[in-house]
Amino acid sequence: MNALLQLALLSLAMLSCVTVAIGEPIKLKLAYFSSDRSTTYLACIKPFVEAVNAEAAGIEISVSLSGALGKNPTQQLQLVLDGTADIAFIVPGYTPERFPDNLVVELPGMFRNIREATLVYTRLLAGRTLRGYDDLEVVGAFATEPESIHARPPVISLEDLKGKRIRANNALQAAALENLGAIAVQMPINQASSGLSSGKIDGATVSPAPLIEFGISRLAAHHYLLGIGAAPLAVVMNRTKFDSLPGPSQDAIRKFGGEWAAEHYIATYGAENERGLERLRSEPNRTVTVPSEADLRYARAAFGAVIEKWLADNPRNRELLTKAETEIAKIRSGS
Repeated sequence: MNALLQLALLSLAMLSCVTVAIGEPIKLKLAYFSSDRSTTYLACIKPFVEAVNAEAAGIEISVSLSGALGKNPTQQLQLVLDGTADIAFIVPGYTPERFPDNLVVELPGMFRNIREATLVYTRLLAGRTLRGYDDLEVVGAFATEPESIHARPPVISLEDLKGKRIRANNALQAAALENLGAIAVQMPINQASSGLSSGKIDGATVSPAPLIEFGISRLAAHHYLLGIGAAPLAVVMNRTKFDSLPGPSQDAIRKFGGEWAAEHYIATYGAENERGLERLRSEPNRTVTVPSEADLRYARAAFGAVIEKWLADNPRNRELLTKAETEIAKIRSGS
């Protein structure tokens, strides 16, 4: 009798497992404040969501576009923390007090290109080097191309930059601009176009793709290609929600996050930046200027002063810089 009972219980357990396996997938909501036509969506979000959903790992991610769950770019992290969304695309620079170590990714003059900035950020997070992420599962970590200056009045040299009000993405970028003689105005990128239109700012730091997407190129016709600093971006998930998922679901999210997501982002966004820059150069009503050697030397000194001040602020920062420079060296050597 006991054997029959055990067999019945085993059969019931197996049936329960089958029911779970073939049941409805767990629905996850991903918040994104812009549209599905933006390069950020195509580079950061679309590849990840499609890959996870195709994995049939017991979850299904739906994307709430154009701020359907919250339109304010500075509030996207809170949507994840309070459970309004399970996953969200965030700009960590909008909450610098939350992510103090991210400054190492924002240092001016650190990176040559989008690949270096993105992979360093991804690897520092994978090594649990950066503070502020304990209650988050970082799905993907990305960074912009080192942002250059795009202005309404002519700016073809550092001398022209003096006294101009330039939109900055974050505090370190603002400090670098101030050291170059500009007046820095920190603001979200989606406010830059209206800021230019109203005269609140004379120009903005941004990379080529969002320059066009956010309408900044309609107002700024002078492009000074001094790469100042990268801006970190991320797709993050509520840690409690992530931990509640079955193992195969967690595995799928991690499989298509991390460096997989970073490489897809670099390929898509890098190509779009190149197309955007070619477009700017092709339009006769624009000036596109590569800084002179003299301007580059001056800029490097200005950036160095920002970095030295940051190093002096906290003994921990020297360790962060060493780790970032180690990853940069690996990337440049092909690792």
